[in-house]
Amino acid sequence: MVHIAVVGSGVGGLTAAIALQARGFAVDVYDQARSLDEIGAGVSLGGNGMRVLDALGLGAAVRNVSSRLQRIQFHHWRTGEIFYEHPMGDWYERRFGGPFLGIHRADFHQVLLSAYGGTPLLNRRCAAVSASGELSFADGSTATADVVVGADGLRSVVRGPDEPVFSAMSCYRGLTPVDKVPGGETFGLTFFLGPNRHLVAYPVRGGEFINFVAYVPDPEWTLESWSARSDPAEAVAAFEGWTDTVTTMLANAGEVGRWALYDREPLRDWSTDRTTLLGDAAHPMLPHAGQGTNQALEDAAALAACLARPDLTTAEALRRYENVRKARTRQIQLGARANAACFQLPDGPPAEARNARLQSLPDTVAWIHEYDIYAALES
Repeated sequence: MVHIAVVGSGVGGLTAAIALQARGFAVDVYDQARSLDEIGAGVSLGGNGMRVLDALGLGAAVRNVSSRLQRIQFHHWRTGEIFYEHPMGDWYERRFGGPFLGIHRADFHQVLLSAYGGTPLLNRRCAAVSASGELSFADGSTATADVVVGADGLRSVVRGPDEPVFSAMSCYRGLTPVDKVPGGETFGLTFFLGPNRHLVAYPVRGGEFINFVAYVPDPEWTLESWSARSDPAEAVAAFEGWTDTVTTMLANAGEVGRWALYDREPLRDWSTDRTTLLGDAAHPMLPHAGQGTNQALEDAAALAACLARPDLTTAEALRRYENVRKARTRQIQLGARANAACFQLPDGPPAEARNARLQSLPDTVAWIHEYDIYAALES
């Protein structure tokens, strides 16, 4: 039996492990964490990502702990006025073949942990991977595998030494009880756009909480960490003068995380004969397209399908996986960079032109959301 080592037990790593096990591979998952704590806030799942979860038999469990988003709205930063709105809910599902969901990362992670037929091996910080498939860990231990999958995030050891690209932007993230957010019970995928800043919010945990991500320019804050903390008052101050909906939501968050936003330049090659990359390790992207999680899910499905092909050697399968995924993830990665500037325009003609372009938003993003990784693999 082919033995595969997955480095990283996040969403991408665990989904890859589940998909590989379903294809008959033996999989071990390694993670540097000492314990799998409830960290992070919300993530969004689109039709393209849900197609993978449904195929793996996880769709119902994910839906049970998610909020199905009924609309998308764009608001003016100061007045709160809606300048673009479109239904999601049933409309989105009919158009793109699956729901658009908001889910707490910890809830999603628990679904994946329950589905993975084993326990991630913790406190195993990968220090190096050899060309022969040997993993060396910081504690001096080693392991071997036929294939090593780097799902170890932006600063991937498996990927190698190229430097992350700092966006000169950071974000505040948190959860606010829905009854502490003015109008929160009506939120779907909700944007507040303004000069040099923007905020995205949506419900999670069945609408009990509103998850928010508030983006600000900040070349001084360079810490990129799920566990870094800030003060809600600091987030409120950063959005002084914005609509009360925004400042009240920020002020009533139980706690606020803050981290700097990085990505990396697209890679020429992801794979060697026995190693490859997945998710943020392969194509870390800024969050302004809402696709980081969904692209990791697509990666996981593609990797498992390619490795399972009996007509390909391992090296050929890894190259096939890379070729299927590279152009699409590169396009989304670079598009996410461009969206930040688009979302943070000052009032006036540039913002008015953007608002006019939003009228065609469903068609503009259709190529992302309607994508079927399984059909792509067949073609």
